[in-house]
Amino acid sequence: MFIQTEATPNPATLKFLPGRVVLEEGTADFREAESARAVSPLAARLFDIPGVTGVFFGFDFITITKDGADWQHLKPAILGTIMEHFMSGQPVMAANDGSGHEATGSEFYDQADEEIVATIKELLETRVRPAVAQDGGDITFRGYENGTVFLHMKGACAGCPSSTATLKHGIQNLLHHFVPEVQHVEQVG
Repeated sequence: MFIQTEATPNPATLKFLPGRVVLEEGTADFREAESARAVSPLAARLFDIPGVTGVFFGFDFITITKDGADWQHLKPAILGTIMEHFMSGQPVMAANDGSGHEATGSEFYDQADEEIVATIKELLETRVRPAVAQDGGDITFRGYENGTVFLHMKGACAGCPSSTATLKHGIQNLLHHFVPEVQHVEQVG
């Protein structure tokens, strides 16, 4: 098994490509070991590596966030853990997970804005999320209110130094171009 790595715009994260599907659908974002233990054997093993502070699973990649540790020291341990896990045949997510790992909050918007929200979601799905996944992250819609779109950033995007620029200059401009009612884009936890 050969696992490739790619840098992300966030210097504290690295994207690992195991050459196979990691999650069939959706994403999973773990910010602490305790939340990972009950739902993902692989995330739990990755959190056992000193210095790992975040684990994010996409369709065909794993993004790891670290604290001050050096990638030169962390990378071999992470590669070994990912390889051992996939070779063991264990699942990435526990069977009883039921995909609840993705829900970090419910959506909110006025029913009168349903058409605007549908257009925003389609733009996010077709134009924004594929580009963000290339950088090892994900962005999901959380709400729309008074011309402001609220988005949740995950994986490499969470805590990335360039995430504010991505939101304000990239996503906000794109959404405003196609949906003039959109005036602002804000990040929510």
